[in-house]
Amino acid sequence: MQQERPFDLLNRVISQQVLIRLKNNLNIRGKVTSFDAHMNIVLDNAEELDANGELKAKLGTILLRGGNIIFVSPV
Repeated sequence: MQQERPFDLLNRVISQQVLIRLKNNLNIRGKVTSFDAHMNIVLDNAEELDANGELKAKLGTILLRGGNIIFVSPV
């Protein structure tokens, strides 16, 4: 069985919704539009979620710095 690399996952979820947790415990949900080699990720229609997964704020199009990302999960 071949192991999936992080960039394989990101390529697979382009134009799809993901949930991203940041180092400051923020949860962000949005559609991946692009990413780079540093795992900086651009999200469209991004939303900040509270601890229960409820909508806290609509953010629009944002850039998340790769160094602040703890995990990325397809929704």
